[in-house]
Amino acid sequence: MAERCLIALGANVPSGMEALERTLRAALDRLKTLGFQGLEVSRFYRTPCFPAGAGPDYLNAAACVNWAGTPGELLRMLHEVEAEFGRERVQRWGRRTLDLDLIAMGGRVLPNAETQDAWRALPMEEQVEKAPAHLILPHPRVQDRAFVLVPLAEVAPDWVHPRLGRSVIEMRDALPEDALNEVVAL
Repeated sequence: MAERCLIALGANVPSGMEALERTLRAALDRLKTLGFQGLEVSRFYRTPCFPAGAGPDYLNAAACVNWAGTPGELLRMLHEVEAEFGRERVQRWGRRTLDLDLIAMGGRVLPNAETQDAWRALPMEEQVEKAPAHLILPHPRVQDRAFVLVPLAEVAPDWVHPRLGRSVIEMRDALPEDALNEVVAL
């Protein structure tokens, strides 16, 4: 049975000769060819690079798809599409030709509630240095990131974080106004 999956898209470095918007659109077209059903996509947004000073501004969007495979299979497919567009995993939170983050898969909590909670509570200085060795769902930073929540509110406003008990809209509205104002629709 297919599950509702939330994906954040971003790019801040052109892939080959492609402009950022063309890269995101081409990546979305590629996802359609891979069997994703019911693809819904937000508008595109210009956002500052995170963390500040790590590179040029981003173009971000969010997508909602139905997927019947496993989380690991989905993540592998997303990484393959990133690689097709020149993504190299050299630096954590570095420049990216394409970033496809699996934010959530239905109400799943992976690998377990304790691990998800621990990564969600990780202090910022440790977030920069540490990366999980396995998939964590929901994405442990979703509740903190306007560049994810603003576009996500267009395609999955009612999705509820299974550990926080808050919807996308509630998480978005809890963010500081200055963070929300940095996410500018094209």
